[in-house]
Amino acid sequence: MGFAMSCIVGFTITCGPTSETRGGERKQVLEKLDKELANGDERLALSIVKQSQGQPGGLRCFGSARQVPQRLYTLDELKLNGIEAASLLSPVDTTLGSIERNLHIAAVFGGGAAWNAFELSSQDLLYISLGLLFLWTLDLVSFGGGIASLALDTIGHTISQKYHNRVIQHEAGHFLIAYLIGILPRGYTLSSLEALRKEGSLNVQAGTTFVDFEFVEETSVGKLSATMLNRFSCIALAGVATEYLLYGCAEGGLDDINKLDGLLKSLGFTQKKADSQVRWAVLNTILLLRRHEEARAKLTDAMSKGMSVGSCINIIEEAIEDEDIIQTP
Repeated sequence: MGFAMSCIVGFTITCGPTSETRGGERKQVLEKLDKELANGDERLALSIVKQSQGQPGGLRCFGSARQVPQRLYTLDELKLNGIEAASLLSPVDTTLGSIERNLHIAAVFGGGAAWNAFELSSQDLLYISLGLLFLWTLDLVSFGGGIASLALDTIGHTISQKYHNRVIQHEAGHFLIAYLIGILPRGYTLSSLEALRKEGSLNVQAGTTFVDFEFVEETSVGKLSATMLNRFSCIALAGVATEYLLYGCAEGGLDDINKLDGLLKSLGFTQKKADSQVRWAVLNTILLLRRHEEARAKLTDAMSKGMSVGSCINIIEEAIEDEDIIQTP
């Protein structure tokens, strides 16, 4: 898709081809990165990445994305670039919603069959219903609905390949955009069950985490820089943008959008200013994802195999090197 008129400036990633020797040096850097992330030393992990930037065999693509000019973009300009904002910014999880409705129907019919099979009395049915209601309320109050969400997500990954693939694509979008604009991914999970195993919490869903102490430090003193806000905005929208490009609409990511909206409100943004920030981030993110479609696809495959953060970063670096080699006259 071409850019809209002359108002959108083309951009690329400044990554040149490297030799096998440089590739080996990069892998050594990434092994150190994985080690420090495993140790929980995020500052040292980020320092390793930054020191490697621009060095022979280093990480040339981290934070190297040239981004589109930041100004007020209209909905018509987004449409000229093939972007329907409504399909991207209003995600409705129809796949998981359909699975949930079918489970409810199955539960009703299953309860009816059990009633007939075991010849349960009305009193027995009342006690069972009250017991289930108690368990549901306990989950809601004590775990914020975490048990129900965990069960639904696990069933969704098991019986729906569409849902499973969408989640992986969504998280790969977050990972790729974060890396290209200069935020280091710290880890990722692709299901609530995996998140429970790694985080030990029922209220943690699938997601990508980042080395974000710089963001935390800025927000803690109430002075969020424009650069950090731009990064946060693009990362927040990267998942829904990836789904939009692949499926024509987004289903997951409502929580991401709500977090971005909450941040903009906390900063005192007017609706016009917030719309401007979101539209710029949408355009910037979509164009980056289109430019590096091959890198995203390879990253998705790597994440589906559970590869480490360092290995995933190496996939991105190699894929973008290949893109530049192909496009070099």
